[in-house]
Amino acid sequence: MSYDVIIVGSGPGGYVAAIRASQLGLKVAIIERAELGGICLNWGCIPTKALLKSANVFEYINHASDYGITVKSADADFPAIVKRSRDVAEGMSNGIQFLMKKNKIEVIKGTATLKKGNKVAVEGEDKKVTEYAAKHIIIATGARSKVLPNLPQDGKKIIGYREALTLPKLPKEMVIVGSGAIGSEFAYFYHAMGVEVTLVEFLPNIVPLEDEEVSKQLGRSFKKAGINVMTDSSVESVDTKGTGCKVKIKTKKGEEIIACDIVLSAVGIKRNIENIGLEEVGIITDKDIIITNDYYQTNIPGYYAIGDVTKGHALAHVASAEGIICVEKIAGKEVEPLDYGNIPGCTYCSPEVASVGMTEKMAIEKGYEIKVGKFPFSASGKASASGHKDGFVKLIFDAKYGELLGGHLIGANVTEMIAELVAVRKLETTGHELIKTVHPHPTMSEAIMEAAAAAYGEVIHM
Repeated sequence: MSYDVIIVGSGPGGYVAAIRASQLGLKVAIIERAELGGICLNWGCIPTKALLKSANVFEYINHASDYGITVKSADADFPAIVKRSRDVAEGMSNGIQFLMKKNKIEVIKGTATLKKGNKVAVEGEDKKVTEYAAKHIIIATGARSKVLPNLPQDGKKIIGYREALTLPKLPKEMVIVGSGAIGSEFAYFYHAMGVEVTLVEFLPNIVPLEDEEVSKQLGRSFKKAGINVMTDSSVESVDTKGTGCKVKIKTKKGEEIIACDIVLSAVGIKRNIENIGLEEVGIITDKDIIITNDYYQTNIPGYYAIGDVTKGHALAHVASAEGIICVEKIAGKEVEPLDYGNIPGCTYCSPEVASVGMTEKMAIEKGYEIKVGKFPFSASGKASASGHKDGFVKLIFDAKYGELLGGHLIGANVTEMIAELVAVRKLETTGHELIKTVHPHPTMSEAIMEAAAAAYGEVIHM
């Protein structure tokens, strides 16, 4: 069987690329060994957000008296929460199946191995191997939880994100190693469910890729909520003998032993590039990354790579954007390379974190003369009315031209607000133009306008 495009992997890079290729008139097949939608939809982005929504609702109920409402009792049915999360993921996966049929994309179930001569061999569940050919083959095999030598995952006491999504019962104590988006989101979720959580981060601040002020604010919010946050710390070993775990943690003050039921390793990802035929075809990799040009072409003509297996940000929306650019270039369209300096990042704990562009430290290191504006949600009418006054908006402008260099938000619903700043940067809107953009009142988004005004000494409500 021959196609114009074969895509290996049906995550947010693969399935989006398949749909766009079909829209452009190409004959497309997609190969998937597990569920359609990949890790993000089935074991990452979507089911975690379902869990986090349950945590939000539970917290609202537990703080109902803050809103003048009396609730006599509330219990979290953990198995039911997990089931809802899995049902949401399954529903979304079924939705991808519908989109494949709608766009006349052939779905091939099985494990793919790349072959020379623009071919892919697929081993089905019956162990039968079938070979397919295509003018263009796109690798979109994604990534999995990274396993550290001192944190060997057994799936029971030392777990990764997949097991964290489907625990059969709530643990009493949990140690989470790594405070990036995955670690921080699970720290919030399990703490909201009543688990005693310790969050361990090797670097000086949690969510260490964020602007330092945002990182420090989230650390304060977590500690205020009752999460044990340990920065400048590293897990040296875990003793899993007996009923629980004894976690040896190295801190600036010396070693500390913390007892818990489960250790969640959230220290990053490992790209899925092994045993897929890269060596046989001759595709060049660097350590864990498939090397491509700006349009995702590998060194071998006709073979491409998108998403987590490449050097870009390991984010679903980046994989989707890369997939669209890749197939549009294949189809002969005029396309621009992706601007990796204007990619939004979101962490969906509470308070939420969202950012785009440079941190203040990065802007200074790059030699910019900057103007910085901050507006706290404690001064926002909508934030006060909703009972979510923690956090702020911080904007960094180039003092010379007024360009928005970076936007950094922490607070309720800020993951829904960040797209405005991505558009502002894309359109090269200046700080003064942002100040003059009328924002609806009362909304959390007003804080963006006010932060811009603060940078230029024109803030009204502070």
